[in-house]
Amino acid sequence: MTENAPTPPKRAFSRFLPLAVLVAGLGAFFALGLDRYVTLDTLRDNRQLLSGWVAENWALAAVIYVIAYIAMVAFSLPGGLVATLTGGFLFGTLFGGLLTIFGATIGATAIFLAAKTALGDLLRAKAGPGLRRIEQGFGENAFSYMLVLRLVPLFPFFLVNLAPAFLGVPLRTYVIATFFGIMPATFVFASLGNGLGSVFDAGREPDLGLIMEPQIIGPILALALLALVPVIYRRISAKKNLPENAA
Repeated sequence: MTENAPTPPKRAFSRFLPLAVLVAGLGAFFALGLDRYVTLDTLRDNRQLLSGWVAENWALAAVIYVIAYIAMVAFSLPGGLVATLTGGFLFGTLFGGLLTIFGATIGATAIFLAAKTALGDLLRAKAGPGLRRIEQGFGENAFSYMLVLRLVPLFPFFLVNLAPAFLGVPLRTYVIATFFGIMPATFVFASLGNGLGSVFDAGREPDLGLIMEPQIIGPILALALLALVPVIYRRISAKKNLPENAA
C-alpha cells in the first residue's frame, strides 16, 4: 500500500456518506413532522395563495417545484402523488407533467447512484449464484425491464429506484428508461391535478383511482408489452439457435 493510498475506513466513510445523508434526510422529515403538510388538504387550504404567487413568479416557482421534487424522490419521502397533482394544479398538465418528470428523474438518479456506490459492489461481491443469474438476465435486457417497471405502476417508486443499483444496470440505461417510462402515469396525474380547482369548488375528493380505468391503464400496459418485445425476441431466437449451437 502506498503512503498516499486511502485507508479502508476512509474509503468506507466516503462510500456510505451519500446514502447516509439520504437516510438522515428521511428521518429528519418525519422527526420535524413535515409529512403532515404533504396532503391535498394543505393544497386546498392554500390554493389561492399558491396560485397567485406562481402566476407572479412562474419561473422561480418552477425551479422551486423541481428542486422540491428532486429532494422528495432522492430522500424517498412520502407524498409523491400529492406533489404530482400539485404540479398539474399549479403549472397545468403539460408543464406540470414535464417539471415532475425532470424532478423525478434527477431525484431517482441521485438515490440510484448513492445506493450503487454504497452497497452495489458489496452486494454483488457477496452474491450467490441465484442473484448472479438474476443480475445477468436483467443486464442482458436492462432497458426493456427498466421501462416495464417504470411504465406499470404496481411497484413502489422508491423500490424501483433502488433495485437496479444492485443489479448492475448502467447509469445511462437507468436514466433514459426512467425519464420515458414515468411519462404516461405522470401526465395522467398532472391532468388530474389540473382539474383540482373544480373538484375543490364542488367539495369533492379527486378520483385517484383514475389511472386504473381501462381506457387509461390499457394503453400503458400495451406500452409495457411493447417494451418486452426485444426480450421475447431474444429468447425465441436463442431457442431456435440452440440445436445449431449444440451441433
